[in-house]
Amino acid sequence: MVVALNKCDMMDDEELLELVELEVRELLTEYGFPGDEVPVVKISALQALESEGEGEWADKINELMAKVDEYIPVPERPTDLPFLMPVEDVFSIKGRGTVVTGRIERGEVKVGDEIEIVGFGSTEKSTVTGVEMFHKSLDSGIPGDAVGCLLRGLEREEIARGAVLAKPGTITPLTKGKAQIYVLTKEEGGRHTPFFSGYKPQFYIRTTDVTGTVTLPEGTEMVMPGDNLEMDVELMYPVGLEKELRFAVREGGRTVGSGVFIAV
Repeated sequence: MVVALNKCDMMDDEELLELVELEVRELLTEYGFPGDEVPVVKISALQALESEGEGEWADKINELMAKVDEYIPVPERPTDLPFLMPVEDVFSIKGRGTVVTGRIERGEVKVGDEIEIVGFGSTEKSTVTGVEMFHKSLDSGIPGDAVGCLLRGLEREEIARGAVLAKPGTITPLTKGKAQIYVLTKEEGGRHTPFFSGYKPQFYIRTTDVTGTVTLPEGTEMVMPGDNLEMDVELMYPVGLEKELRFAVREGGRTVGSGVFIAV
């Protein structure tokens, strides 16, 4: 963790700034972080922006990013696994085709790769003719990259948020699976009352949400808030499911549980 103490240009009293930094460190320690070791960089985001990269406050932003590079490790990227990217948005660019945006979950996608669009009961094939990130063209995208993939021969109406782009043959659209679900308690913001077989909440899976029906195990009459147990889930329409896929359970605009598919 690295802390950026913003709006420092509005405070001329250096002793007061040091007192604020001390309070931040004490708060971090209270919540289990190494408060005495965490770097704290005093910045002014507004002044740095208005200085257009020159001067004292711009140097502070460079110092902040240097601390980020030093203290925050780069996570391992699973590039050796089959490519998978949940679709977040779809655009149609005149003269170029359809662009699908999202964050790559695993694997690597290269220009010229053949991919499948899986979800909502249909599976379409296409070819990636371009990969872009922050308006720059790339040869490939790797896990963690938020990219736009230009797809050949695909209309905007043929794909929607919630589908996934995947290496052909690696994922199948399914409606049924067995899941381990933890039901939040009232104190955690969950349900106040139990539910029974036939309960129909919303399942938030990757970038899609779909209504599903819960079937409790034989011998279990109801599920109380705070319970953690296995149950069968049947979705209203097929979604690209796989083992160990995590999801949230929501009802009436609030999260009432979380779970993971243990078998599909």
